[in-house]
Amino acid sequence: MYDELNKAIRGLLPAQLAKELKDNIDAVVRNKFNEMNLVTREQFEVQEKVLQRTRMHLTKLEEQVAEMERQQKEM
Repeated sequence: MYDELNKAIRGLLPAQLAKELKDNIDAVVRNKFNEMNLVTREQFEVQEKVLQRTRMHLTKLEEQVAEMERQQKEM
C-alpha cells in the first residue's frame, strides 16, 4: 500500500516535490511507529524464548510443590 502511494505521488508531482513529500511521509510514519512501541521480530523471538523457559521452570516448580505436598500428607 505504501509503495503504491509512493508511485502515485511520483507520477503526479515534479521530482523534487515528490521526494520532499515522500521524505515527510516517511518521517511521519517512522514517528508513528516509534510512538506505538513496536518491537522487532528478533526482539519478539527473544522474549518468546524467555517465556518458554519461564513456563518450563514454573512447571517444574509446580511438580516439586505437588511432590512436597504429597510427602507431607504421608507423614
